[in-house]
Amino acid sequence: MLGLPDEISTCLFDLDGVLTQTAKVHAAAWKQMFDAYLSARAKQTGEAFVPFDEVSDYDKYVDGRPRYEGVQTFLDSRGIKLPRGKPDDPPSAETVDGLGNRKNEIVLRMIREHGVEPYEGSVRYVKAAAAAGLHRAVVSSSTNARDVLHAAGIEDLFEVIIDGHTAEKEHLAGKPASDTYLAGARAFGVQPAQAAVYEDALAGVEAGRAGKFGFVVGVDRVGQAKELSRHGATVVVTDLSQLLSS
Repeated sequence: MLGLPDEISTCLFDLDGVLTQTAKVHAAAWKQMFDAYLSARAKQTGEAFVPFDEVSDYDKYVDGRPRYEGVQTFLDSRGIKLPRGKPDDPPSAETVDGLGNRKNEIVLRMIREHGVEPYEGSVRYVKAAAAAGLHRAVVSSSTNARDVLHAAGIEDLFEVIIDGHTAEKEHLAGKPASDTYLAGARAFGVQPAQAAVYEDALAGVEAGRAGKFGFVVGVDRVGQAKELSRHGATVVVTDLSQLLSS
């Protein structure tokens, strides 16, 4: 009923774009932050202002990655060098961490103002997984994962949450490395081959493939089914509810 091989006992879900309708919020926050920075930089240097593309740039450089790594990866793509700074840099600081904190400030404001909606098909799927006796964890690079789950009213559907705070504490590399998903499997005492990964980010499905997980579900919310398959998805759906009849 869940569209999974029989040997799968554990479901590891990404958050933004898989469980909650927050991927677009994050993309908008990244764009607002980077466009303001790039525009100011262009005025100072005389370079042309090339705005952040909230589809292609978001997918390639920031989606699924830890926040500061996303900043660094995008800046590298533009040939922009900034000092790394420190995690407690103020949002006004012109450092990698400062820009990351500026983005976080924006996305938290957006979530406060507009709330968080879960994908109904995903909620149905997670409840079906629970009814079938499968373990369930959220694996997200976000340090705001618990707040988002609570705001969406679905926190109690999961037994384990692996988030940005977990990654920092345990020194786990971010996606596309498989570290955080492997931590999710370890939390239940299962091997990767016994776990399924659910991801909408290219970096996330890469992590699932790199970790040799038993099944990798690509969730295509933005029309990138072929890319999800190419990066490691076993199967691609537009909504998790499609797996319930598989």
